[in-house]
Amino acid sequence: MAKILVVDDEPLITAMLEDWLSELGHDVVGPAHNLAKALELAESEMDAAIVDVSLGKDNAYPLVDALMARGLPLALATGYGQDGIDPRYRTQSTLRKPFDFAAFRRTIDDIMARSSAST
Repeated sequence: MAKILVVDDEPLITAMLEDWLSELGHDVVGPAHNLAKALELAESEMDAAIVDVSLGKDNAYPLVDALMARGLPLALATGYGQDGIDPRYRTQSTLRKPFDFAAFRRTIDDIMARSSAST
């Protein structure tokens, strides 16, 4: 069971992700609906993160930098695919919106494999 930070500015999306993570046996850190709250949670105990690239008027890259500095694996959620992600972050796992459970599960498996490889 992993602790996974969930960051998305849409409460319905975070609720869905929380349900799916619970179904997969993981615990949720957060969720955070804005960059300020996400940065506050960035120092929490966690194993991985799912981060929406666009958080209202902010982008999530300061958070992504903080999580990467900690060596945490993460998935970047976006409706724009790889092209909507700053080139510096395209090596991270991508979770394309709209979400479907099978793709979500594969992405979680991928980032958890990265988490296991780094420990």
